[in-house]
Amino acid sequence: MLNVTGLQAHYGSAKILHNVTFTAEVGEVVALLGRNGAGKSTTMKSVMGLVAPSGGEVKFAGEVISGRMPYQVARLGLGYVPEERRIFTSLTVEENLRMGRRPPRVGGAAWTPERLYTLFPNLAEMSGRKGSQISGGEQQMLTISRTLMGNPSAILLDEPSEGLAPKIVEQMANAILSIKASGVAIVLSEQNMHFAALVSDRAYVIEKGQVRYTGTMAELKNNDEIRRNYLAL
Repeated sequence: MLNVTGLQAHYGSAKILHNVTFTAEVGEVVALLGRNGAGKSTTMKSVMGLVAPSGGEVKFAGEVISGRMPYQVARLGLGYVPEERRIFTSLTVEENLRMGRRPPRVGGAAWTPERLYTLFPNLAEMSGRKGSQISGGEQQMLTISRTLMGNPSAILLDEPSEGLAPKIVEQMANAILSIKASGVAIVLSEQNMHFAALVSDRAYVIEKGQVRYTGTMAELKNNDEIRRNYLAL
């Protein structure tokens, strides 16, 4: 579904990504793990076209999307949930969802507000409340839900568990597994190894803009050296 090969990116004269390569298949959760500043968010922004890659290739559903504008990438079916959430705070939960609505894709199940309220019951209780009047965890749920209203085939989740209460983190993990079960490919960037282990099939560990480790999540959990060198705070 998503194939990233030799991805490179710069901020000015500073090279941030060095030949980052990873894949994500249909109905799979892939984690990009690393410390703060490792290059995870830049990787996602480069895939989405928010940061112009300076090298490498990104393919989505067999089509090269490198160099395309973010709205063009989104229209092809790749959703993006930014770390900053960026909900419309002056709009209600329901209005935020409808802002993200796109027609269903051929062969894909349609996401509706009703279906998303089942996925995130918290949102159902406050559908008429403005975005500014809900908690940070609920805003994260709303951001993911708004992205799903676009009926994507794959989504990029940037730090979905950051700053959330333990109870909300558990709800978020269950929701990601449900989204995966619907056939959506998911790539998430995370510092939280425990959260990533709950939902991910495979992991890529990134340090200083380079992939330092590739393997299953089960293998990573048993690799003390990699976790100590690249993930321990």
